[in-house]
Amino acid sequence: MGQGQSEEQGAHNVSTEELSHQLALRFARKCFTPLETTHFKDIFRTLADEQDGIRYWKEETLCRFLVIPDSLGAGPLVHQMATYLGAFPFPSLAPSILTVEALLKVVVIMTERYGKVLKNGKADRKKLLFRSLAVFDRRMSSVYEKPSAEVLDSLREGKEESTESAVASPIQNHPAGFSVDQPSNDIEEEEDDDELALAALDSLDAIEVFKYDQRADTKIHHAQIPIDNFRRLLMLLLVIAPLDAQESLSSHAHRFTEKRVPGLQRVADSILWSFTPEQNAGIFYESFNTIIPASLPYLFDGLNPLFEHFLFSKNLDLSRHRRKSSASKSPISPTVPAVSDPPAEPLLPREGEILDLNVLSQLAFFLKGSSLFRRLRPLYMGGDAGFSMGSIEQKVFNWRAPSILLVSGVRLPAGADGARERAFSDTLPTKRFADSSSGNDSSGRVVYGAYLDVPWKHTYKEAIGGQQCLLFQLYPVHDVFKPSTINQEYVTFTKSGISFGNPPPRTRPISGLDAHVQLGPVSLLLDEALEFGVFNHDSTGGGSFHPSQTRKAEWQDRFEIESLEIWGCGGDEEAEKQRAAWAFEEREAAARKSIRMGKDVESDRALLEMAGLIGNHNASGGSMG
Repeated sequence: MGQGQSEEQGAHNVSTEELSHQLALRFARKCFTPLETTHFKDIFRTLADEQDGIRYWKEETLCRFLVIPDSLGAGPLVHQMATYLGAFPFPSLAPSILTVEALLKVVVIMTERYGKVLKNGKADRKKLLFRSLAVFDRRMSSVYEKPSAEVLDSLREGKEESTESAVASPIQNHPAGFSVDQPSNDIEEEEDDDELALAALDSLDAIEVFKYDQRADTKIHHAQIPIDNFRRLLMLLLVIAPLDAQESLSSHAHRFTEKRVPGLQRVADSILWSFTPEQNAGIFYESFNTIIPASLPYLFDGLNPLFEHFLFSKNLDLSRHRRKSSASKSPISPTVPAVSDPPAEPLLPREGEILDLNVLSQLAFFLKGSSLFRRLRPLYMGGDAGFSMGSIEQKVFNWRAPSILLVSGVRLPAGADGARERAFSDTLPTKRFADSSSGNDSSGRVVYGAYLDVPWKHTYKEAIGGQQCLLFQLYPVHDVFKPSTINQEYVTFTKSGISFGNPPPRTRPISGLDAHVQLGPVSLLLDEALEFGVFNHDSTGGGSFHPSQTRKAEWQDRFEIESLEIWGCGGDEEAEKQRAAWAFEEREAAARKSIRMGKDVESDRALLEMAGLIGNHNASGGSMG
């Protein structure tokens, strides 16, 4: 018992700076290989500035090293995140100076390598990233304030002191901050415990220090991420989504040109509207913690390869040194031009009317990028192949892997004007919900889609699809509708059209029942002519797809189809299987056409009639025997 008290007193006596130093050393030893640590130190020393004997990185240095383009305006945000994460696990020390230890902790967290040290923490950095982006002030400042030395000393001694005496840290290129708001009551304190910070201090046997440090940290439910800041970050995340390890962001420079930036902004706004910005000036943690797991689970994955660049120094490129060494030892020979690396395979073989690189990155926020980037094949493009069910069957049915359907159109007015619109409306139930939110769009354009995890085929009595199927909306509001494990009527392909989440159509009308199309609570229907579509959303649920996790309302979008695309998820192997299936069908068709009659024409004809290949198939057969 006395030993336990002495250990607890020892934890109190250790300063937060010393604990932070111990954590950085443990991260370096357990999260990186010795070679990676050497590369990291070389990069830091090469680019660091020095003042009063302290070597550190400036905002400009960080942004230049990561090649973050000025046109996106996300550089200050990345620096803000880094200065917060550099203080981990003590938020009271943020914003921190980006010393070698602070920057090392940033890289560990951004690359999610902390699992080897923080074994008792949940492997989720979501709350920590929210804190690094949030503003703890109701007036939506964009700068964190660093407590004074007196405040930090009082925290270590366990004394109560107001953080009103905190002074703003002189961060370059930022406006001055406001005083930090103090919460009026500390409800839901369990939400304020950061699992990663707790795990870090637990690994250092200093869990009690967390309680004192938290007094300088405003409660998380009083924090917000400013809308404009999050929009700029979303644009950066869209660009870095396809990054591979050690792939420079400069290789995607064509995506943030002046011509391309409006497209990035449009997709970012669609995602932003899923956080209901019309209701709040900022994004609270409650909505952040709800929406990201539901519809944006891979939103921050691009940060991992971006910060992996800290672990590979060009100054220590061993392969380059080996090439130079072998060249110096080899005898003089005629100059041979250097062989350049082959150009990287494009992320998309071609852009469609709906799917471009920005929408592709949007899809990668909820579908794994490894199945999308350089893995999609255009199977059916309505603008090229024609809008017909037969064209889809011909071009898609032999694809033996998952696929993605995308459809865009313009909302129909409340009163159907033309004969075609009225005919489509007459097939739907008379009772309908209002249109969905228009977001920032005034044109009435909508984009919906579905992910089918099994090959396409005709459906007669039963639907197709597995429990990886998804319905989603991409524009003007981003949303994802996950499949139910109980009702599994996911996808049907019949002469009545294509539907997701609707019951299979009845083969013949039943007397006394409604002859209208049955719409599932959350469903997408494209009519047989591929002219019109309808997306239905009933927040009460109960169908094949769950309702929205964020929009607790009913809506129904009826729209005229403008573009329809189906993309196959797979590589060369899947494409080769599709070509083989087409070749087999062509051989079978040619064989059927080449059937020739023998000398006994009547016998051959009778044989073919018995096989059902020619003759009157509707005639009833006679009895035998």
